[in-house]
Amino acid sequence: MNIQQTQGRHRLGTAIAVLMVALLSACSSAPAKDTSADYESAAPSVAPDDDQNLGSIYRSGYGMTLFVDRRARQVGDIITVTLEEKTDASKSSSTATGKESNISVPTVTLFGRGVTSDGVPILTTGVSSDQDFSGKGSSTQSNSLTGSITVTVSEVLRNGSLRVRGEKWVTINQGEEFIRIKGIIRPEDIGADNAIPSYKVADARITYSGKGALADANSMGWLGRLFQSVLSPF
Repeated sequence: MNIQQTQGRHRLGTAIAVLMVALLSACSSAPAKDTSADYESAAPSVAPDDDQNLGSIYRSGYGMTLFVDRRARQVGDIITVTLEEKTDASKSSSTATGKESNISVPTVTLFGRGVTSDGVPILTTGVSSDQDFSGKGSSTQSNSLTGSITVTVSEVLRNGSLRVRGEKWVTINQGEEFIRIKGIIRPEDIGADNAIPSYKVADARITYSGKGALADANSMGWLGRLFQSVLSPF
C-alpha cells in the first residue's frame, strides 16, 4: 500500500467521523420531553382504620364538613385549570451610519516650480473615502392556547401553596393529542367553582403536543435537522 492510498483512507475516515458527530449533534438538538410519570395524578394518603367500632353512629376519619367549601386544599384533591394563554411579541430595529473623508496634498514644487509632464502636475496626491451602512430587522411572534384541564394536588407546601400536576389525552383517528401542566398555585386564587386560570399558576409548565402518524408527518427528519444546525456548512 503506497503513501497516497494511506492518506486517502485517513481522509475518508476523518470525513466519516466528522459526519457522525454532526449527525449526533443534529439528533440531540431535539428537546427532551417530560415523561408521563411527572404528570401522574396524586392519590391522597389513607390512614389505617384502627377503630373498629361498628356499633356507633360516629366513626373516626369519616367526618363530614357541612359548612366548608369543597375547594382543593389537600393532596389528591381535584382542581380545574382554565387555559388562558396568549402572548404577543414584536421587535424592530433600524441602523444607519455614514462616514466621508477627504485628504489632499498640495502640489509638490522643485526649485520653486511645480513638477509637471507636458504641463500636467505629476506629484499631486489626494485620498477620499465614503462609507455607508444601512440595516433593518423585525420579528413578530404570537401564541394562543385556550381550554381546560383538571389536575390533582400533588403536594402541600409549608407556606400553604399547592403543587398541582396532571395531563389529558385525546385519541383522534391516526394519532393522540395530550395536554400536560404542572406548577404551584395559591388557595386564595381558587374560585368558587374550584377552578383557577392558568396565568395564576406559578412556575407553570404547559405542554401541548401529540403522537402518531400526524405528529410524525409534521416533525423534521434527522437530515433536515442536520442542515438547520450550526454545523451545517450551507
